[in-house]
Amino acid sequence: MFSQLFDTQVLWFSVPALIGTAVFSLRVLLMLMGGDADMDADVDFDLDGDAGFDGSDSDSAFGVLSVQGLAAAMAGFGWAAIGAHLGSGWGMTSSAAVGVAGAVAMVWLLGLLLKGMHDLQSSGTVQLETAIGVTGDVYVGVPARGEGRGQVRLILKQRMRIVDAVSDDRALPRSARVRVLSVNDDRSVTVTEA
Repeated sequence: MFSQLFDTQVLWFSVPALIGTAVFSLRVLLMLMGGDADMDADVDFDLDGDAGFDGSDSDSAFGVLSVQGLAAAMAGFGWAAIGAHLGSGWGMTSSAAVGVAGAVAMVWLLGLLLKGMHDLQSSGTVQLETAIGVTGDVYVGVPARGEGRGQVRLILKQRMRIVDAVSDDRALPRSARVRVLSVNDDRSVTVTEA
């Protein structure tokens, strides 16, 4: 079976399949090991004819026209065409058409997987405006209105936050239960006893 990959006609399909598979596997292995698998380079051509290479853009690693995108396309083309030619006995033209469909499918699948990985990202930033109406407790005593500020402990989007606070009326001792009334311009909150 292995010798059939190097038949004269099948060689047109096996070379891209083996190269694409090797490059794609190497990149995945380097990424899993935490190595630098960024082999992409952005090329800018000036009017003077100078070329500047910049491989520092991390977003370029996830483009469809990246090294892993091209490797996936080559592997998809090669293996689909080999399957059509050797497995189904189809001619070179039909096998090449199946190979193109395999390349498109692999790039689409890679894009879908990368989009899924991108969607897993989260900024972790909690908008303080979501604190209005939330109850919490005093972390550092909050003085009476106009006499300074303290801190309150709130649970916002399932995360504990310590926020500067001012009282709407009287002083609030440590561990007192409070409710947030508003968010102030200085990113502190106005609280009242709950």
